[in-house]
Amino acid sequence: MEFRILGPLEVVAEGVPRPVGSGRQRSVLTALLLHSNQVVPTTDLIDMVWGEPAPRSAAVNLRTHVAGLRRVLAPEGERRLTARNGGYRISVRPEEVDLAVFEDLVARGRAAQRAGEHIAAMRRYGTALRLWRGRPFDDVELHGAAAAEVARLNEIRLALSEDHLRARLATGDGAVVGELRGLVVVHPLRESLWTLLMLALYRTGRQADALTAYDQARERLADELGIDPGPALRGLRQQILTGDPALLDTDVRRPATFRSSPASTQAGR
Repeated sequence: MEFRILGPLEVVAEGVPRPVGSGRQRSVLTALLLHSNQVVPTTDLIDMVWGEPAPRSAAVNLRTHVAGLRRVLAPEGERRLTARNGGYRISVRPEEVDLAVFEDLVARGRAAQRAGEHIAAMRRYGTALRLWRGRPFDDVELHGAAAAEVARLNEIRLALSEDHLRARLATGDGAVVGELRGLVVVHPLRESLWTLLMLALYRTGRQADALTAYDQARERLADELGIDPGPALRGLRQQILTGDPALLDTDVRRPATFRSSPASTQAGR
C-alpha cells in the first residue's frame, strides 16, 4: 500500500487508488501520516483537524472518521489503524509513504554531495523531486502544527532544488543557467540562488553576465529590504573580479541543514 501526501492525498493499493472519503476524514489520515508509527493523542488530532475552537462533536466525529479509514484500508484496516493510550496510531513502512521516501533520498543525496559524489547526489535529488505532485496536502485542511508543516516542506523542496542544481553544476551541466534565471524571478530575495546563478554564469564563460547578476541582486535587496548583499554574494563578486581559479573547482558543497519531519523519523524506527 502507498500513502502519498506530497500533493493531493492519495492511497494506492496494488496500483489502484482508493477513495479516502470526506474532507475531515482526509485530514485525519494526513495528520496520522505526519506522525506515522506513533500514538497521536486524540486532543492533538482534534486540534490539527478542526482547529480552535473545535466543535463539541469533534471527538465523536473523529471516531467515525477513524472507522471510515479502517474500511478504506481494509483488509488491513484494523491492524494499520489502532486506538492506544488515548489516541490513534497508523502503522506504515517507510517505503510506503512518499514523504519518508523523499526525506531518505534527500539525506542520502546530501551525504553523497558532501563526499564529492556529485553524479550520485544529482540522481538522488532528481528522484526525490519527482515524488512531488504539487503542494503538500493540497486538498486537505489542516490546522496548528500540521499546517506549519506545509511551509517547512516547501522550504525543504526549494533548498533541495538548489542542491540539485548545485550538483548538476558540479558535473558541468551549463543548462542550469536557464533554470536559475527562472528561480531568481520567483524568489528574488533568496541570495543563495543568486550565488548559484553567478557561479553558473562564470563557469560558462560569462563573467560580465555574472557581475550583472550581482548588480540585479543588490538592487532587489536594496529596494525591497533596504539591505546590502550578504558576505557570500559579496565574496563571490570579488572572486569573479579577480578571476579566482577556485571558482572552477567542481567540488561545490553546502552544509547539511536538512531536518527530518515527524513522519520520517517515526517511520524509520
